[in-house]
Amino acid sequence: MNWRVRAIRGATTVSENSVTAIREAVIELLDELETRNQLDPNEIISMTFSVTKDLDVIFPAAIARERPLWHNVPLLDVQQMHVAGSLEKCIRFLVHVNLSSDKTQVYHPYLRGAENLRPDWNLSPIHSS
Repeated sequence: MNWRVRAIRGATTVSENSVTAIREAVIELLDELETRNQLDPNEIISMTFSVTKDLDVIFPAAIARERPLWHNVPLLDVQQMHVAGSLEKCIRFLVHVNLSSDKTQVYHPYLRGAENLRPDWNLSPIHSS
C-alpha cells in the first residue's frame, strides 16, 4: 500500500474559559476529526493546537493525550497570534497524518463558532470504502 502525508486543519470555539468547556469542545473536535476521516491515531505524525489569548486554563494537547491510542502522538500547544477583531475563544489544530494514497479527500472539521473560518474546507467529507 502506498502512503501519502496529508495535513488536516480544524477549529472550534468555546463559550467560556473553563476546563469543562474546553475539554468538551476538544473532545468533540477530535471525535469529528477521527470519525469523518476514518483516522487511526497510529497514522498521526504530529499535531499542533493553537488557542486564542483568552483561553488559558488547560492545554488542548493534555486533553488529546487522554484519548485511546494518542499517548505516542507528538502534540504541541501554542498561542494563536492576536489580531484585533478576530474570532475569540477559538481552538485550532493542524495535524499531519499518513493516509493511504487511495484516500484522496479529507474532512477539515470547523465546528461551533468556527464554522465560517474555512467554509470551503468544512464541506469535504471523506468516504473511503
